[in-house]
Amino acid sequence: MSKYNESAAAFVSVLFHSATVTHFMHLQTKSFAQHMALGEYYDAIVELADKWAEAYQGAYDIITDYPKDFHLATDPVKYLTQIKEFVDDIRKDLPQDSELNNLVDGIADQIDSTLYKLRFLK
Repeated sequence: MSKYNESAAAFVSVLFHSATVTHFMHLQTKSFAQHMALGEYYDAIVELADKWAEAYQGAYDIITDYPKDFHLATDPVKYLTQIKEFVDDIRKDLPQDSELNNLVDGIADQIDSTLYKLRFLK
């Protein structure tokens, strides 16, 4: 088992879970801009997280021991800011292969783009 397995499992889990949480927010918002931004995010993040997981597993090992506890959120900007901070913090605990880092950059870009839309496109 890879020394990165626990961090990789946490990273992928949080990203997949963020799709579910933002999907609920997407359905509940009364803001068209939020609705569209969140819809774009949850559609994109699953594919991005899946790409990262498959690249990681190709380079290292099958990810095991996914966390089992998750929560729901109600404030999209606050929630995605927390996801952004999580991604920024966990990067140092993930493998530093350039191809994996490029995929993490794409994930960070998706989060930043969504935060922009949520904050400034009303």
